[in-house]
Amino acid sequence: MITIFYFAGLREAAGKAQEQAELAGHTVSELLEWVGHQYPHLSLDAVRVAVNEEYALAEDILQAGDTAALIPPVSGG
Repeated sequence: MITIFYFAGLREAAGKAQEQAELAGHTVSELLEWVGHQYPHLSLDAVRVAVNEEYALAEDILQAGDTAALIPPVSGG
């Protein structure tokens, strides 16, 4: 089981700040596919994923107990 955190606009679009999923042993890319199936209205094209507070690559493997943060592009002024 991993914990997925949604930040910024993703939080509002998903309607939740976090959830858990049985994705241990899957890649970060597969995590994004899973999220896309759960929330087809989310735009995930430019989303970065941080696993355990470090940016992850698409091929990185998720482990039980990991936290994955989905971070959309954010602009500031």
